[in-house]
Amino acid sequence: MRTLIIALLLTATVAKAQQTYFPPVIGNSWETVDPAALGWCTDQLPALNGFLQQSNTKAFIVLKDGRIAIEQYFGTFTQDSLWYWASAGKCLTAFLVGKAQEEGFLDIDEPSSTYLGTGWTSCTPAQEQAITIRNQLTMTTGLNDAGELDCTEPACLTYLAEPGTRWSYHNAPYTLLDGVITGATGQTLNSYLFNKLTLTTGLQGAFVQAGSNNVFFSKARAMARFGLMAMAQGQWNGTPVMADATYFQAMVSPSQTLNEAYGYLWWLNGQGTFMLPGPQFTFNGPLMPNAPLDAYSALGKNGQICNVSPATGLVVIRMGNLPDGLFVPNVYNDEIWQHLNAVICLPTAVDAPHRANGLAIHPNPATDRITVSMAGAIPQRITIWGADGRECLSVQRSGQVDTAPLLPGTYMVEATGADGAVVRSKLVVAR
Repeated sequence: MRTLIIALLLTATVAKAQQTYFPPVIGNSWETVDPAALGWCTDQLPALNGFLQQSNTKAFIVLKDGRIAIEQYFGTFTQDSLWYWASAGKCLTAFLVGKAQEEGFLDIDEPSSTYLGTGWTSCTPAQEQAITIRNQLTMTTGLNDAGELDCTEPACLTYLAEPGTRWSYHNAPYTLLDGVITGATGQTLNSYLFNKLTLTTGLQGAFVQAGSNNVFFSKARAMARFGLMAMAQGQWNGTPVMADATYFQAMVSPSQTLNEAYGYLWWLNGQGTFMLPGPQFTFNGPLMPNAPLDAYSALGKNGQICNVSPATGLVVIRMGNLPDGLFVPNVYNDEIWQHLNAVICLPTAVDAPHRANGLAIHPNPATDRITVSMAGAIPQRITIWGADGRECLSVQRSGQVDTAPLLPGTYMVEATGADGAVVRSKLVVAR
């Protein structure tokens, strides 16, 4: 009997430790957990912090089951500093659209012109009427993205393809979802956010007009609050923030077949293929090979990142600057996960991916030439992609690649074996 009681107590203790913690809605108190108590490799923390500092990070937070396991600020940036979310703020818009639908203000399958008015594009009336709110959420409006991507004037929004037939990361149609929300609810964007997110989760911040865009600014912990609510599937400490579970699941699931790695303005890991902003090219494999496969992420220019992984209980926040200025920092985010995996003591830690998948690259970092092999064999094809998703160079049936033409930076090496297997790994070019 004594053994049974001890076993039950131990089970209860473990169950309690695994319960998700939510900080109070009001105030700034937040429970922490020692990484060492989680069994993490704390000797790897200096390498993670060094990488973050060298890559111009301002704030970095890791939540484990809601508790703060890592919280670092760099330079003059502090817990109370404000920073912009850039395109990571798209996840807020997606959530607010879903909340407005839940409350009966709109239906995402309605034409966008229902709330934006007719003539919000330069398309014909029939072409414009075919564009729905769902198309705006999924980046499939079919509007021409060859010009100024942020311009929301009707003259900038011209027809290119039938809605739903082409995926393109086009900022302007997304930005106009703000007009859909205000037109449908009768509230300003910030008022609706305050009523539906600040009052329920304590997330404090505001959208600020910057050119054609509305850019969200907040403290790093506010982004962590949003990520925690997203990890809890739209709940906050047992209370629904979004009761429409169907919409929430659709938001963080493949929203169309053109780009499997895109939900409703969220980026999805673990899919078989993905597309990036820019060229109409489909990459094989997951968006971030070293991140948890179930992760869904809000990704913004210059490395504004909110990663959510319900399977691991992790929320990872990064704010700061990046020199490349890319709209979607998936490669950089993958580098963060490599270093974080080393801290969590996972075998897919930094510098391990090429060993794990049989792809060997030497030297790495590279200068003028690299040797590439797959499990000791010469690949049938080697392709090197830039961080912006553009193909930089390719060679056939050779293990040698001349990297002299490449500018210093981070690249992705994709090698195809004789059996058709494709493996990918990071390459750093330095001079």
